[in-house]
Amino acid sequence: MQEPEPNATTLALFVEMRAEIATLAQRVNTLELAAAKLAARPAPVSEEDMIAISAAVAAFLGVRARIRQVRLVHSSAWAQVGRMGTHASHHTH
Repeated sequence: MQEPEPNATTLALFVEMRAEIATLAQRVNTLELAAAKLAARPAPVSEEDMIAISAAVAAFLGVRARIRQVRLVHSSAWAQVGRMGTHASHHTH
């Protein structure tokens, strides 16, 4: 069985659908880039964390200090120092 030839209306519909798909694909790409930028941004420090940091700084310095900026640093140095302290506290024979 032979398929009928597409008419002008069908061809125009295909062209319109392809243009719409291209527009939607561009919008998806834009949204994915925006989502990636938001995911890369560190989360804000909560009020409870700020209170705990402020108390720790005051206890360490002995006076109340003004905290101007808090930022998260992704580093394994703290974990490494902690492991070294744990290993050093165990006596191996």
